[in-house]
Amino acid sequence: MTNKPLHSFHIPVMGLAYTIDSPIRVAQYGISSVISIIDDEILEKMKTFYNKKFNLDYAGISTKTEDYRAKRITAYLDMVDDIVNEKFESFKQEISRNKEALKDFIAMLPNTSDLKNSMLNFLNQKDSWSSGIKNFIESNLRPGNIDVNIMTKVDKDNYRNNEQLPVIYNDAHASLRGFAQSKLSSSMVLSAGMNPRLYSYIEEFDDFFPDRNGVLKKKIIIKVSDFRSAMIQGNFLAKKGLWVSEYRIESGLNCGGHAFATDGMLLGPIMEEFRQKKNELIRSAHDLMIKALEQKGRPVISTPLEMKITVQGGVGTSEEHEFLLEYYKVDSVGWGSPFLLVPEATSVDTETRKLLLQSTEKDLYLSNLSPLGVPFNTVRGTSNDLLRTQKESHGKYGSSCPKKLLALSKEFSPEGTCTASKKYQDIKLKELHTAKAILSPGEFEKRRSEITEKACLCVGLVNAAYLEQNIEIKGEKQGVVICPGPNIAFFNKEVSLSEMVKHIYGNANVLPDSQRSHMFINELKMYIDYLKKEIPDPSAQVTAAQSKKWNTFRKNLLEGIEYYQQVFQTSTFFKKETKKILCQLQEYKLELTTIEIPQAEK
Repeated sequence: MTNKPLHSFHIPVMGLAYTIDSPIRVAQYGISSVISIIDDEILEKMKTFYNKKFNLDYAGISTKTEDYRAKRITAYLDMVDDIVNEKFESFKQEISRNKEALKDFIAMLPNTSDLKNSMLNFLNQKDSWSSGIKNFIESNLRPGNIDVNIMTKVDKDNYRNNEQLPVIYNDAHASLRGFAQSKLSSSMVLSAGMNPRLYSYIEEFDDFFPDRNGVLKKKIIIKVSDFRSAMIQGNFLAKKGLWVSEYRIESGLNCGGHAFATDGMLLGPIMEEFRQKKNELIRSAHDLMIKALEQKGRPVISTPLEMKITVQGGVGTSEEHEFLLEYYKVDSVGWGSPFLLVPEATSVDTETRKLLLQSTEKDLYLSNLSPLGVPFNTVRGTSNDLLRTQKESHGKYGSSCPKKLLALSKEFSPEGTCTASKKYQDIKLKELHTAKAILSPGEFEKRRSEITEKACLCVGLVNAAYLEQNIEIKGEKQGVVICPGPNIAFFNKEVSLSEMVKHIYGNANVLPDSQRSHMFINELKMYIDYLKKEIPDPSAQVTAAQSKKWNTFRKNLLEGIEYYQQVFQTSTFFKKETKKILCQLQEYKLELTTIEIPQAEK
């Protein structure tokens, strides 16, 4: 069986639940997708839903069960694996018997795929094509990966009877254990930065170490925003005998969910550094890993294991997709937000999907909704927005905080409080009111808004899945929070899975005729807007550190523009758009030079 994936794209994790069951929906077609496993409650509810739907016999796991969180995650992942394998077997039988079904499947494969050409040859055979294709399918097809995502920072301490439990019962630790103990052979995507304590915990599980043949049952993927971060994290794990099988590079701002803005480093220059230094990354990690494996008495791998570089964030056309694969030699391209408009692929309720269809560039914005204190991409007009506005009109603020996954602030309690909770906001608003007399009306309103705009993501990010499947939602009404990347503004219709995949490979077009700028230009604009917002009113006092940071940010953007000018002048891609792109780059360069960066007073 070939190990090469069928597709050159993957569906990244989206929110807590938008890809909660994506493998069940798309894996039989060879499409890989990522499930968030930080919220055990929705995994348990989805397990119950699929138990009924497919008449399975997975037992329920109560919160009274010892280590219930990890056990729920393991059980859900095992169930998804069973369903995917069963659907894959049925799919193989269908396309080996039905020529029309086979044609539809072939139409979804990349044009450059050897597999596609081989299957087309079978279609052209008149006699005994069925037995031949059956053997070919058995040898060459495999389902897409059931990968999982853990946000490393969502690692709250847990308590029982007011007594803190050991670290291994922290949220992210329990999620990791749940995946490690599942029967899956797939990858764990670690996102949101390095958590040394969590990374060290990976050592406890044999599945993450190579066997005598260099095979990893469970692989590690790290989502990064620059090369330096990849080198630091990769070497940290390599010193423990652990290999990073993939670095998933994501645009700092042109992405869904939490946005981790770089210091003005744009996606193109970041990709360029990975292209040039990939071997350095491999060599460094391999040398460290060998020493660690020897010390641990584990099988030593003489040649480096496979290391993939993938990219995601803002891609929208087949030419951009092809460009990233060819120019930067990446192994796969992540297509996230556009799949929110594909009911066959993602879990979104009708009302929210309709909102996304109608959203324009001005409706999508970088918010301060997240209790993590990290900028968060979202869209105006969600049901969560409306409900919070209604509550505020009655003088009520904050969420009842039923799940406490983001109860990470230790300001008022050692057990942690979520900044979106009623408890936290009531205290903060009371403090603010005591200072009202010394604040201007504008400053008072600004601080009040900073406290009250935090949303309950734990509930808001899972409600769409419950609404789609008519699963009962208990507790306080929170509505839906959705976190698309800004790129979704250019997609304005619901499409089938087949149409979206054909769009990715250039065999169809689901974008409207309206002008959409190149993904690199869109990201550049976002970074300039971000810099402008960061710089305060000219009358405000700034520190030397702030001034230095903004100057570095602008310098990196200007260098990025120079890099792009060279790329677009020499590349064989985007020939129809080159003139327009170069003009846009020049305009943004001029805009950057006119931004006044305040200097610190000496």
